Amino acid sequence: MGAQKEVSLQIQGMTCAACANKIEKGLNKIDGVVDANVNFAIEKTKVVYDPEKTNVQDFEDKIEKLGYHVVHDKQTFDISGMTCAACANKIEKRLAKMDGVSNATVNFALENVTVVYDQDQVTAGEMIEAVKKLGYTLKVQTSKEETANSKDEEVRNQTGKFIFSAILTLPLLWTMVTHFKFTSFIYSPDMLMNPWVQLALATPVQFIVGAQFYRGAYKALRNKSANMDVLVALGTSVAYFYSIFLGIEWQMNGQVGMPVLYFEAASVIITLVILGKLFEVRAKGRTGQAIQKLLGMQAKTARVIRDGNEQEIAIEEVIVGDTIIVRPGEKIPVDGQIIKGESAVDESMITGESIPVDKKMGDMAIGSTINKNGMLTIEATKVGKDTALSQIVKVVEEAQGSKADIQRVADRVSGIFVPIVVGIAIVTFLVWFFIVEPGELRSALVPAITVLVIACPCALGLATPTSVMAGSGRAAELGVLFKGGEYLENTRLLNTIVLDKTGTVTKGDPELTDVLPQPEFTEEELLSLVASAENSSEHPLAEAIVKGAKAMGTMMKEPESFKAIPGFGIRAVIEGKTVFVGTRKLMHQQAIDVTSVEEVMSKLELDGKTAMLIGVDQQLAGVIAVADTVKETSKAAIERMHELGLEVIMLTGDNERTAQAIGKQVGIDRVIAEVVPEQKANEIRKLQQMNKKVAMVGDGVNDAPALAVADIGMAIGTGTDVAIEAADITLMRGDLHSVADSVELSAKTMRNIKQNLFFAFIYNSASIPIAAVGLLAPWVAGAAMAFSSVSVVLNALRLQRLKLKGGQ
Repeated sequence: MGAQKEVSLQIQGMTCAACANKIEKGLNKIDGVVDANVNFAIEKTKVVYDPEKTNVQDFEDKIEKLGYHVVHDKQTFDISGMTCAACANKIEKRLAKMDGVSNATVNFALENVTVVYDQDQVTAGEMIEAVKKLGYTLKVQTSKEETANSKDEEVRNQTGKFIFSAILTLPLLWTMVTHFKFTSFIYSPDMLMNPWVQLALATPVQFIVGAQFYRGAYKALRNKSANMDVLVALGTSVAYFYSIFLGIEWQMNGQVGMPVLYFEAASVIITLVILGKLFEVRAKGRTGQAIQKLLGMQAKTARVIRDGNEQEIAIEEVIVGDTIIVRPGEKIPVDGQIIKGESAVDESMITGESIPVDKKMGDMAIGSTINKNGMLTIEATKVGKDTALSQIVKVVEEAQGSKADIQRVADRVSGIFVPIVVGIAIVTFLVWFFIVEPGELRSALVPAITVLVIACPCALGLATPTSVMAGSGRAAELGVLFKGGEYLENTRLLNTIVLDKTGTVTKGDPELTDVLPQPEFTEEELLSLVASAENSSEHPLAEAIVKGAKAMGTMMKEPESFKAIPGFGIRAVIEGKTVFVGTRKLMHQQAIDVTSVEEVMSKLELDGKTAMLIGVDQQLAGVIAVADTVKETSKAAIERMHELGLEVIMLTGDNERTAQAIGKQVGIDRVIAEVVPEQKANEIRKLQQMNKKVAMVGDGVNDAPALAVADIGMAIGTGTDVAIEAADITLMRGDLHSVADSVELSAKTMRNIKQNLFFAFIYNSASIPIAAVGLLAPWVAGAAMAFSSVSVVLNALRLQRLKLKGGQ
């Protein structure tokens, strides 16, 4: 038996000592575990094991199978020193191999790595040290402003290098241009043709500006790997040192004529690669603009009441329970409950609704929304990272940092690409030197250098993450939050959309729709009697009637007596009149004849409304109807889904007649009614068994099981309690257009990724043979390589200007 190891794991989900006992027994049964001890009080387990027989992943799998969860720490680091996808691949592999690291995901475009780990086994310092040995620098990510500042610093640094390099390279480029027949009329001073003058101009470019490539190449080779730096350093060095050799040869031959030198090729390549890097850094900065926009919406200060005094403090200092004053025109600083005042609040940044929402005492206010016209006093309920906006930012960041499956393929390819290119360059040199032009070193070197320079896999590494960042950022602006890159990738595969009814297709709040009095009563009289009677009831339908009556300015009276009759309706006495409101059965009990309104009742019910009969002093007084009205946008949104080739199904607990009426009204293909929440997940499974790719769209609370079972779960999340945890996608706007938006965004982002990958693969595959047969000059290769990376990023940025029918 080898050396034993010990590991400590944090466990979530234990409720009693029996849970601890179960986990302990389960772990001790694993072959290779010497001893497992679970401490219920501190919710940790300590396992002593033989690493030759088992590993930490086995323990985690066992704990998960037993129904508990291993808690991990998560840290994001900024990375400096990466030059291409091969670097990202190398860092990811090194971190993933460390004890205690469950997952490491490098985002080459964002230049950061997110590590899921157990801090009892590995520390952030150890990870920083391990990556430092590879030649890169990790820094714990702090504020977004600091990250943005470091990006600005990088832009300034690359700009300075480019200007310095361009000034020295321009004279060399001038001499090269005059070599062409069609430009022979351009004057070029003889001095610039001198090898030693060219050497003086090329050397600072090669070793001052190009130092970053030498450093990167050294670190890569020291760790037995290769990246873009190796290709650039190798290609330009060969051109530079071969030119020195030709200069010495010219000097020794008595300075006869002027030699053909390659100093300009080396300098132009470095200058163009630096220019490409500059464009890339600036463009990559723009892909993160969605998060910056969201963060820019936050209030910077809050006006709080402390010790009886009003004081303005930084937003970070606000704590739960603080009383906050918000004046007209100001941003509401944090999420909270209104305890005084009335106003209209612009919530468009959360819900997308341009019309301000009326708020009064008891209502919830969302941080970063704008108070329009009244003074509000708010009690802070959620601050800092718990606010709705912070949750949105967190989801967007995680989506941008996650990997789509298609990216993993590109990562594997780019990881082996550089060594293959070096091999091709060597073969190219040998073929030219021994077969094409035997003994001609000059003729053999140029195509080999060109192969090295043009084949850099930068574009390959940028192809996917830039599109994921731009796509998920644009989606957030349109109110669609993808939880990860894989959901952004897979949503386009959906062919069936299952909609919950209440709050999804409909508004979720019943509204008074019809007041139909008998000839003996006026509409106002009837509504006054019913609203007065229902005012004492807590039933949602009663609330809808009272709310509707108030909106119409109807006078209400205090009932002398009130009684709810469960399953039938209510009985109340108002100004000596006995009023009954309820079902047909209630009217039959009171011997009130309803034959004359039976046809009207059926029609209302066929329209999806809940109709109630009213009797006053044993006489039929009329019919009143309440309905959960359909959202104005539902019909148009469902038409859009049909245009996208999606089958739309409504899954509801409502009665068949009402559900069918709503379904017909909005154009739904199929209605599955009278389904209790527990059965919804089974209905989703039945659809999946028919080989359908299903998305469930619900409110994320009672629909949670169905959201989890569906291929893609979409939570309608209007308000502060965004159902982010329950679903793969959160639709912030409470509008079914967002469902169509998410499918379109997914399809367009994937098309963009495929365009990028196609361009990168084709570019590298087609350009290598062209370079190998000597049809490209090295400086042209440098320009083409820089252009390929920039074009991939610019193509991804097109997603940020995406216009959708239901969006903005």
